[in-house]
Amino acid sequence: MNAAAGHTTRLNGWLADMRRGDVAARNEVIAHACDRLRTLTRRMLRGFKRVRRWAETDDVLQNALLRLHRALAEVRPETPRQFYALAAQQIRRELLDLARQHYGPEGIGTNHDTDSGVAAGQEASSADEPHDLDGWTRFHEVIETLPEDQREVFDLLWYEGLTQPEAASVLGVSLKTVKRRWQDARLFLFESLRGEPPE
Repeated sequence: MNAAAGHTTRLNGWLADMRRGDVAARNEVIAHACDRLRTLTRRMLRGFKRVRRWAETDDVLQNALLRLHRALAEVRPETPRQFYALAAQQIRRELLDLARQHYGPEGIGTNHDTDSGVAAGQEASSADEPHDLDGWTRFHEVIETLPEDQREVFDLLWYEGLTQPEAASVLGVSLKTVKRRWQDARLFLFESLRGEPPE
């Protein structure tokens, strides 16, 4: 059994125990998500350079895990597929809320005067990333509007960091189908944002 299959098997077991009311199983599910969420948070905060000044990775991670904990108290995912979708949604919403909190009209970032020459709302970014905070906000909002099959693939590959074969296994579809949905999702984002989405 390869590592991906082993993770999926354990996750399936924890989800089944959790649906039976096992609190320890819910804690195992959250612990399972922690490393992936930490990696995802770091990756996303690279694009929110101004937000990163006010919140460290572990702060955002903790808030996202709290969101996930609350969500799991109300929603009982039956499969790893459902769980990964829920986890990606929580981290995406946490980072969007953080950005709005700090850079809304009354936010500390908006009213702070030590931006090292970066204009309000502007980011120094590489060519393959949105150029400002508004761009990153729109990027994550547009992802939520993707058709469900495309959003599932995008969540697994971009947010969760799975490989395409791992995503195919989680979704129970062929690798060819994952590749097609990934390309369709990227095209949708390109057209919606009038620019190339982040790698």
